[in-house]
Amino acid sequence: MRFVISLLLISTIALNLPAQNTNQLKQPIGYSIKATIKPFKSGYLFLAYHFGTKQFLIDSSKINSEGQAIFTGKTKLLGGVYMIVFPEKNGWIECLLDQQQHFSVIADTSNIVKSIVFSGTSDNTVFNDYQKKSFEIGAQLNQLKKSLNEQKDDAEKKNINDQMTSLSKEIQVYREDIQKNHPKLLLTAIFNLLKDPTIPPVSQHPGGVYDTTFAYQYYKNHYWDGISFTDDRLIRTPVLQGKFDKYYDEVLPQIPDSIIAYADKMLTASNSNEEMFKFFLSSLAEKYVNPKFMGQDAVFVHLFEKYFLTGKADAWMNEKYKKYIFDRGYSMMSNLLGMKAAELPMIDTLGKNFSLYDVKAPYTVLCFWDPTCGHCQQEVPKVDSIFQKKWKGEGIKLIGIMTDGGKENWLKYIREHKLAGWQHIYQTDETKDAIYKANKAGYRQLYDIYQTPMIYLLDKDKNILAKKLTYLQVDDLIEFKKKSAK
Repeated sequence: MRFVISLLLISTIALNLPAQNTNQLKQPIGYSIKATIKPFKSGYLFLAYHFGTKQFLIDSSKINSEGQAIFTGKTKLLGGVYMIVFPEKNGWIECLLDQQQHFSVIADTSNIVKSIVFSGTSDNTVFNDYQKKSFEIGAQLNQLKKSLNEQKDDAEKKNINDQMTSLSKEIQVYREDIQKNHPKLLLTAIFNLLKDPTIPPVSQHPGGVYDTTFAYQYYKNHYWDGISFTDDRLIRTPVLQGKFDKYYDEVLPQIPDSIIAYADKMLTASNSNEEMFKFFLSSLAEKYVNPKFMGQDAVFVHLFEKYFLTGKADAWMNEKYKKYIFDRGYSMMSNLLGMKAAELPMIDTLGKNFSLYDVKAPYTVLCFWDPTCGHCQQEVPKVDSIFQKKWKGEGIKLIGIMTDGGKENWLKYIREHKLAGWQHIYQTDETKDAIYKANKAGYRQLYDIYQTPMIYLLDKDKNILAKKLTYLQVDDLIEFKKKSAK
């Protein structure tokens, strides 16, 4: 097994330990890692660690004339999978850092797997032995796969398949022996992350018949078996983020209420460990601040209200991140699906006051746009085309809201492109200033307008049915709603 990474060295992190009486200690405080990697005789070696999908620099050490670099520090490093990175950052040696942080390693870049030797660290001896075993069996499996592809005799194919099965079982048994003999080893925790739940045999399904629902529920409910949500060593491995993403993107139902329920369980389980809680909460916020599916922004709003607004993340948020989270949270709170659309205190092209709730229609389409925006210049004529050819005849109202670009440019674009039948509106500077002075939210926040064009679909009561879709997606949804109503 090899961990594939893309090196990104941009930050540092360290754990501050309480002061201790050094005379009572049996070994030095902190860490000391001696690395001798041939053929390097000059330059620097770097010490880095995994964090989610990224990697971060923690230390560097100059290579002396004997080819040795020594990484030292007064405080112990946080547990995880670390890398001793070569001078040109074109390769690395992996090692486990946990309780044992005073050791040495020797290796030759001509054959890292066979040459690497750790001293003073039983954790890394186990890790290194496993890597060698995995590499050896992997090479045999690759050769057998090649032979299988070239083989035409059925009996020989069966023989090769049997050999491959035997080798796969051998590495699995080897891995299980490590887990049994070293239950607290970081490598054991990594194996648990890599393990998928095994669906029970058909005999254990309801009625003794294979049940897809039972299989799915079992897989979902046992997905995190053997994994501690308070083991922050897992954050500094290259596998936790992938398992996390698969769980929320592929395993859980893509329904906001379901996602929220499981997110709360995960955050509750990790609450006693600040690092794990921070990792899960920030990962969830990042995933749902701009979700893949419409409506999942409700997950972010829930996280914002329950964890960010209540101060549960204040200890680790910097000002820039906090501003971003709070700006997005306040903008998204007022335009979730099913909510009443906010009023639009604006005027039309003739200077008459406009009220969204005076518009009577089975559906109302809001199009926020800017006449100087290149994307708007491409999309607005398409919106007009489907409106003229279809929506207008069905009684659907189209409201065009100018966000930027200037009144003259706006009026000129409307005339030149003959955007007839729309209700074109904009907000005056006076109204904008009055809203600001009254400390009220403006339409940009109420509709979360951070790009243009942006389209909303409202029902007859001005409830939000859809948002941030293309005009074609809006049309498909209208058709679906019409068929469902029959």
